[in-house]
Amino acid sequence: MSGYGPICLLSKKSDSTLNKTNTIIKGSGSFIPAVAKLNRDFIPNHFYDAQHASINTPGEEIVDKFRQITGICERRYVTDDQHTSEIAAWSAKKALEDAGVDPETIDQLIVAHNFGDVEQGSIQSGAVPSLAARVKNILGIRNPNCVAYDILFGCPGWLQGVIQADAFIRAGVAKRCLVIGAEVLSRVLDSHDRDSMIFSDGAGAMVLEAAEGTADGPGILAAAAQTYAMQELNYISTGVSNSPDDNTGIKYVKMQGRRVYEFALKHVPEAIKSCIDATGIPISQIKKIFIHQANEKLDEAIIKALYKLYDLTPDLASVMPMNIHELGNSSVATIPTLFDMVRKGDLPEHTLHPGDVIVFASVGAGMNINAVCYRM
Repeated sequence: MSGYGPICLLSKKSDSTLNKTNTIIKGSGSFIPAVAKLNRDFIPNHFYDAQHASINTPGEEIVDKFRQITGICERRYVTDDQHTSEIAAWSAKKALEDAGVDPETIDQLIVAHNFGDVEQGSIQSGAVPSLAARVKNILGIRNPNCVAYDILFGCPGWLQGVIQADAFIRAGVAKRCLVIGAEVLSRVLDSHDRDSMIFSDGAGAMVLEAAEGTADGPGILAAAAQTYAMQELNYISTGVSNSPDDNTGIKYVKMQGRRVYEFALKHVPEAIKSCIDATGIPISQIKKIFIHQANEKLDEAIIKALYKLYDLTPDLASVMPMNIHELGNSSVATIPTLFDMVRKGDLPEHTLHPGDVIVFASVGAGMNINAVCYRM
């Protein structure tokens, strides 16, 4: 226990002090890249540890152990001519079509990412103009009152965008928001780092809008968020290649896997519990938990630890949808992609029904944590 309780940004108890507006999910969409990168494709790689020492374990053993720990069998990469802003726009277009709304009616267009547009073969990230502005351009939205901006919040960025959109809607600043999470991590990976196998590309989007609220109607029920930025600051960061022969100075995404695992297991269950408890709804009534697809073993451990706080044991197969096995960890895109797949029936073992209470939760670079409870 850290001594710091997760801050609940919105709760059922506070509804009476706000207006009766609820924030509802109007539509969702996702983009799954076409290029499948299989575990066996990494067998020829020469891996080094963070101290640049050669790892002489046979490639077959490395990828097999990786699969056992993460659950990942393959991941998806974009083609050479595709960019983060483009796949973000494509997922957004699907969400807008699903919602059946005019793009010109979007008040806030929020794009969560971490590395901007990186050209194939380039060492530079492009984020000026912002990816949100680029997405607005691709979508052809002319309305100047559609405010487009980016959010950098590590893997929880998309969910933090949802929290911000909800705040705008409840404050009366916006009536309809488009929140997108998109990442092309395949262009910032160190091929000599075993952790690089975990990451992938993808994009997911959601249209959120204001609706007249009722006590048992659909909408966001509660949200919680935290940032730990002391000794945790560089648990996920950027750094030079693990290879001692690489003198380019190019920086890649880097992760202290053990520290991330221990941090998440210590803090994320408490944050989710804070969010659930704020709704006044017992955890036994939570139908699904859409957790950031970081690592299968970690996600399972987090949910088990959450239920243990209530002296319960979860039915993981029922409550925790996963797509990490085929799609890997696409950072900000994992939750919106997973939700869209379940909502559209692409994971038939999981279904959603009106009145179901679900949870979104994420953890990542910052270190940041957030959670949102929602009634379908």
